[in-house]
Amino acid sequence: MTTNHFDVVIVGGGLAGLSAAAYLSSKGKKIALLERGALGGRAVTLKIKGFNFNFGAHAIYGRDTSVLSKLEKELGLKIDWRDFEPTKAKYDIGNDLTAVPANIQGLFQTKLLKGFDKVKFTFEILKTMLKLETGHPHLSIQKWMERKQVNEEVREMMLGLASSNFFTREPEKIPSDVFFNYYRRIFTTNKPVAYIGGGWQALIEEFVRVIEANDGKIFTKLKAESLAVEGDHVTGVNTADGVISGDEFVFCIPPKELAKIFQETRLEHIMTHYANYDPTYVIVYDVGLKSRIDVPYTYIYDKQNNMFITDISYYDYTCVPEGGQLLQATAYLSQEELGNKDLVEQRKEVIEKLYDKHFPGWREQLVVPRVSTRAVVQEIKWTMNQQALPTFFPDYRNAFFAGDWCQGQGQLSELSFSSAYEVSKCILQKG
Repeated sequence: MTTNHFDVVIVGGGLAGLSAAAYLSSKGKKIALLERGALGGRAVTLKIKGFNFNFGAHAIYGRDTSVLSKLEKELGLKIDWRDFEPTKAKYDIGNDLTAVPANIQGLFQTKLLKGFDKVKFTFEILKTMLKLETGHPHLSIQKWMERKQVNEEVREMMLGLASSNFFTREPEKIPSDVFFNYYRRIFTTNKPVAYIGGGWQALIEEFVRVIEANDGKIFTKLKAESLAVEGDHVTGVNTADGVISGDEFVFCIPPKELAKIFQETRLEHIMTHYANYDPTYVIVYDVGLKSRIDVPYTYIYDKQNNMFITDISYYDYTCVPEGGQLLQATAYLSQEELGNKDLVEQRKEVIEKLYDKHFPGWREQLVVPRVSTRAVVQEIKWTMNQQALPTFFPDYRNAFFAGDWCQGQGQLSELSFSSAYEVSKCILQKG
């Protein structure tokens, strides 16, 4: 490859890199997108025996207020939205099922709270929605509840919601300001959860379509090895095939990868610091079934064991062969369980028992299972001693950062879209 010069060089072809590339190219910027593997990053779709397995559910939270919906309108993306039905979401509380309090209707139907506790919890939600309660960056949600003397039932409800939305077995460690910022958006949305027909692959193809329509260049299987810098500017990305130079740079690769390419630069020590942060890990146990097992719910959350099952194919029927069913179980992992094979095997057995309980006969219908015992849900876990990576540093004014490990709105994929959108806007404002 001869030396190429672009307006913007984007390193990393996951959701953040793809959305930034699509947006900037649509605004007339000459862009280059570099991806060391296949496009999509962790948001990939794998086809096995006629089933399309997504590495993580292709769920978008609060889609009516999400940045992806904004990108859909501005870029003309064709997204086949499949909205989640909250009435089909249930909590498993042992010998009974009850409504998930994902909205006000679910709150008043749930058996998790009784009588005056529902009023107290509703009051906490109302304060959050009206921005009367914002939490504090130096107080965990556990410490905040202790200071506010929140009673045990309401406290348990708040931590249960946090566990299921932040994919963690340690919800008490979440910073209280992060907690309230997230729930302000979730409780004011009309579309709490939505899936994308065709999975992540359909969305990836839409971003690629926009990039190519605007003459953007996509380089796959091309790894960024190091950076060329001059003073307070990044000037190029060194690859095995040559240097790709640019005016602006957006880095959409995880902290551990950033630490490698920012060696011998002003940001080396900062990136090394973020590279030592813990990601959020889960077990994902998908099963592809030859025939549907019809039950009156599409989402079951096992409150005691911090795990849930989603009937993905109920919302996205393109992911299964005719008549089939795709179920996805996700179990949250504690730090103690990470790397402990015995404990992980125990978690898998508990997942199978949950399948047995709520989808009886699944073993006889099984065509293909897919198990990931150490799947990364988010590159930086939300705790009091970890914080999101800023989207820029003053050391290099033409270098920006985006991804689900960066500062932005929402959680999971929404962080990728929102951080990418913000840095793209910043680049455009520079001219």
